Amino acid sequence: MQDVIIIGGGAAGLSAALQLGRSRRSVTVVDAGEPRNAPSPAAHGFLTRDGVAPLELTRLGRADLEPYDVRVVEGTVTNAVKEHDSFRVTLASGEVLTAKRLLITTGGVDVLPEIPGLAERWGKDLVHCPYCHGWEIRDQAIGVIGSSSMAVHQALLFRQWSPNITLFLNSAPQPSAVELQQLAARGIRLVEGEVVKIHSTDNAVSGVELADGSAHPVQALTTQSRLVARGAFFESLGLVPLPSEFAEMIETDETGLTGIPGVWAAGNVTDMRATVVASAFGGAMAGVAINMDMMAQELAEAVAAA
Repeated sequence: MQDVIIIGGGAAGLSAALQLGRSRRSVTVVDAGEPRNAPSPAAHGFLTRDGVAPLELTRLGRADLEPYDVRVVEGTVTNAVKEHDSFRVTLASGEVLTAKRLLITTGGVDVLPEIPGLAERWGKDLVHCPYCHGWEIRDQAIGVIGSSSMAVHQALLFRQWSPNITLFLNSAPQPSAVELQQLAARGIRLVEGEVVKIHSTDNAVSGVELADGSAHPVQALTTQSRLVARGAFFESLGLVPLPSEFAEMIETDETGLTGIPGVWAAGNVTDMRATVVASAFGGAMAGVAINMDMMAQELAEAVAAA
């Protein structure tokens, strides 16, 4: 029986494990090795680690855990259930783990518009966050593939990084009169019509093809993905992700506590906006909250036994 099982070993999970390990808690981290940012060559905006490869960041994080009572298990959780005051977690390998508390930091899966050639560029020259990758595509011809009501906002946002922005409306709603005025004021080109293909040459995006046969050269792309919380075990645990236009996330309170007592969540599984550093912060705070919750229970038990 461990104190805590953490499902997911990215920035959020490892940060939580560090806090809990330093709080003298026994922890098992189960990691499937499928971080959301794996397709990207580098993670940015993390002080002292700007530009580090995602898997290298994982390696460094695991190394920080070595002095503590933290075990990292490679595997995928297929089932998780609450049994009285503890949790039983089953891995695809058949291994069964038990713990008093559970933290979910499995991240999310980006569901992209179904446009041929688009997914192949994901994490390379197709980016989603200017704060994560805008500097790397600065001053390039950037195409914004509209897929939601956020399309105009995305185009205006990326304008900070390049004066050459084209908004391909695609499936996004028609901009309002105010939005059209804003796009024009910032010199953003608006192209209506369905995007049917993304062209690439020499392993780099080169153009956008519309249904009318027209082709438009670009050097980089962005679009609004729909982030879906990752977890084949949600149903067995009784967790139901909350759907919206942009995501399906696990709801929590400000500490990361879900609607199930003893279960916390942190990182992209609960917040689609969380960058790597924000996920690390969320995991650290969830780790603190779990330790405090366990301390309160242990104190109540000690007083009752006195």
